[in-house]
Amino acid sequence: MTACLNKEILKIGLVSISDRASQGIYADQGIPELQSWLESAITTPVEFETRLIPDEQPIIEKTLIELVDQSACHLVLTTGGTGPAKRDVTPDATLAIAHREMPGFGEQMRQVSLHFVPTAILSRQVGVIRHDSLILNLPGQPKAIKETLEGVKDTEGNVIVRGIFSAVPYCLQLLNEIYVETDPKICDSFRPKSARR
Repeated sequence: MTACLNKEILKIGLVSISDRASQGIYADQGIPELQSWLESAITTPVEFETRLIPDEQPIIEKTLIELVDQSACHLVLTTGGTGPAKRDVTPDATLAIAHREMPGFGEQMRQVSLHFVPTAILSRQVGVIRHDSLILNLPGQPKAIKETLEGVKDTEGNVIVRGIFSAVPYCLQLLNEIYVETDPKICDSFRPKSARR
């Protein structure tokens, strides 16, 4: 595996938050869907750290802190626990350990999802920064994960509404100077001309 231009490999933490999946009642689908999409979309070297945990706010907070502070993940993506139910505490845990909020990510996820289901308005997903790392809450359903990352496309594959991942590479570049590239056929990442290499 070769390193990125700045000699760094992108490190991504993937966290699936589900009481039943973490207890082995059913197989987790969040992490496999996330990792599969990321491996197809990202063309620069990447490593993953995965966690499957229950819907418990202290455990979620501890896991996010560990992935950023100890494992040095540039990006952490969570899946599950973002609705209005009492056990849905992922956004609360994420905000509790954040240093800064990035509200545009949550807004864009809901905009994308509203093209598919009216209940997207019930989602509480957030995006935050902790130190120099970006943490994003994604939906729990595999189909919705892909939609929010990739965006809304017409029948010919033209993008109608951009997914959130088109802004992630430039955000990571601004946070810690790592340079991430994507396959434009899957997700065309955007950055100003002055930031391109």
